[in-house]
Amino acid sequence: FEVTIMAYASTIKLVVGDTLPELNFTLKDSNAAASGSTLDPEDSTTWAPIDITGGTVKLRVREVGETTVLSTITMTLTTPSDGECKTIFPSGTWSASGTFEGEIEFTKSGGGVQTVQDLVKFVVRDDFD
Repeated sequence: FEVTIMAYASTIKLVVGDTLPELNFTLKDSNAAASGSTLDPEDSTTWAPIDITGGTVKLRVREVGETTVLSTITMTLTTPSDGECKTIFPSGTWSASGTFEGEIEFTKSGGGVQTVQDLVKFVVRDDFD
């Protein structure tokens, strides 16, 4: 079970108070081949999407080096049969500058939780105001 981004492969740069950009994620199974593909564990484009229909996907955010979760954001399922979901940041998510990391957690509708191994990195600078 993986997401199409790799651990810290991309850093999302934000400013204190931002509520955008909209982040889009596709949850995929690194152990199953996508239709018409040959599975390559190193190539996420060959992985089958996970059907997240009826489930819940959350983005949990904490400051790098800390253990306290600062925000838990429930994502919107956009095309759940294809593992697609999105989120924007509620007001107050980025109230201080710093470096943060987020983990994506999927809860199946019938129970069971799977947390994506890769993390999302956020660098937030102070606003001019």
